[in-house]
Amino acid sequence: MTDLMTTMSLLLAATTIGAALMAIWGKRSLPIAILAAGLVSLLASVQFLLLAAPDVAMTEAAIGSGLTTFLFFFVLGRVRGGSND
Repeated sequence: MTDLMTTMSLLLAATTIGAALMAIWGKRSLPIAILAAGLVSLLASVQFLLLAAPDVAMTEAAIGSGLTTFLFFFVLGRVRGGSND
């Protein structure tokens, strides 16, 4: 790996850890915690792309970042709606 790729990987790792801590400690604001968890998944997909695994990166971006974040927001909206079925 070149020095640039090593620096990018370390920066991505530090940002991922920061976003993960924000997702864990974001108990008061659920939308912020959900977005931080989606950011962790998106950064993981970029890391997979840097590690030359484009198929894993696409899967992580589509399912981990996109679908899961959408599903969390959908469920949060249904729970906060308070409608009795």
